[in-house]
Amino acid sequence: MVTAVVGANWGDEGKGKITDMLAEKADIIVRFQGGANAGHTIVNNYGKFALHTLPSGVFYDHTTSIIGNGVALNIPVLFKEVQSILDKNVPMPKLLVSDRAQMVMSYHILFDQYEEERLGKASFGSTKSGIAPFYSDKFSKIGFQVSELFDDEEALKEKIERVVLKKNVMLEHLYHKPLLTVEGVYEELMSYKKMVEPYVADVSLYLWNALKEGKEVLLEGQLGTLKDPDHGIYPMVTSSSTLAAYGAVGAGLPPYEIKKVVTVCKAYSSAVGAGEFVSEIFGDEADELRRRGGDGGEFGATTGRPRRMGWFDCVASKYGCRMQGTTDVAFTVLDVLGYLDEIPVCVGYEIDGEVTREFPVTCKLKKAKPVYETLPGWKCDIRGIRRYEDLPENCRNYIEFVEKEIGFPITMVSNGPKREDIITRTSALK
Repeated sequence: MVTAVVGANWGDEGKGKITDMLAEKADIIVRFQGGANAGHTIVNNYGKFALHTLPSGVFYDHTTSIIGNGVALNIPVLFKEVQSILDKNVPMPKLLVSDRAQMVMSYHILFDQYEEERLGKASFGSTKSGIAPFYSDKFSKIGFQVSELFDDEEALKEKIERVVLKKNVMLEHLYHKPLLTVEGVYEELMSYKKMVEPYVADVSLYLWNALKEGKEVLLEGQLGTLKDPDHGIYPMVTSSSTLAAYGAVGAGLPPYEIKKVVTVCKAYSSAVGAGEFVSEIFGDEADELRRRGGDGGEFGATTGRPRRMGWFDCVASKYGCRMQGTTDVAFTVLDVLGYLDEIPVCVGYEIDGEVTREFPVTCKLKKAKPVYETLPGWKCDIRGIRRYEDLPENCRNYIEFVEKEIGFPITMVSNGPKREDIITRTSALK
C-alpha cells in the first residue's frame, strides 16, 4: 500500500516527524518533489536532524530511501547530508536515486541569487537554492537527467554547448556576471557522476515490483498545499506540485496505488517567505509564539529565517486538506499553545464586506481579513500524555472544534518533538 504524507498549508507543518514515525512500519520511503530549499526537522534516538533531501524515514535500518524522478536533486547536498547522519552514528541508509531525476547545477543556484538581487524589493523571498531556475530548465528541456551522466562524452558535451550558449546570453546582458564554460559544466557533471553512480536505479520499476510483493511505501512531500504552483498562493509558490496526487508522477507510481493521504496541520500557523497569510500576527504576540513554537523556536530548517506566525486558519486548512485528498489529519505542535489563556481561531475571511469560509484565488486573498472565534486555553503542559482522554478538556475541545471546521478527521495529535510524542485517536468523522 502507498501512503502519502503531505502538508496542508505553507510548509513547516511537521511532516518530517510524522514520516519518521510512520516509517517504522514502512519498507520504502520516497521523496517525490522539491529540492533542498526546505527542511524537515527530526528528533529521535540518534539526536536532532534537519533533513533537506533525504527522506525522513532514513533512520530505520529496514527501510529503503528513494529520491524520485520529481525531485530537484542537488547531488553534493544529498551526500553531505548522508555524511552528516553517518557522523552521528546513524547506519548507512539503503539509498536509491532515480535515473530520471534531474540535477540542480551550481549555475541554477547562481541564477536564483542573481534574479532575487535583480528584483530587489519585488523578490519572491526565495531560499536561493536554485529551485525555480532548475524547474524552468527542466520544462524548457535543457536540464540534465541523472541518466545523461552515463551518455558518451561527445553527446553530453554537445548538449552542454547548447545550454551554455543560452545561459551566457543572460549572464552577460541581464545579470552582468561571469560566463559559463563547456569544460567547467562537464567537469561538474562528472564529479556528480562519481558520487551518485552506486545508487542509480530504475526507481519506477523497483516500486512496481515492490508493490506487487505487498511492500509498504511512504511518499514524503515537501512544503504544503498553499505553495503548489497551480492551487497555491501564486506567484508566491514553489516550482513543483506539493499535492499528494503528484506523488504518483514524482515517484513513478500508478495513481490508484495511493490509498491513504496523511495531511499534516500545525495547531497554529507559520510560513517562511513572501505571500498571502490572512491569520498572520505581529509584534510581541508573534515573537512569543515564535519563541515557544516548533522545537527550539520557529525558524526555517534550511534558511534559519524567523518564520511568520499566525493563528490556526480553518479556511486555508480546509482547502489544503481538500486539495490533498486527505484521509487522515496529523495535528502537530499542540503542546506549544499551553501558555495561552485564550486561543483565536480563524474561521472565515471578510472580503469586500462579505464573509466566506472558502479559500479564494490570490487576487481576492490580498483583500481578505480574518474572522476569529476565540476558544479557552488549557494552561498546562501536555507533553508526555499518550491517551486522548487524558488531555485537558479545553485541549480536546480545541481539537474537536478545528476538526469540525475543516471537515477532515484528525487521527493523530503530536504533543512534543520526539517520535513517541504522538496520540492516536478515533475521529467521529471516520
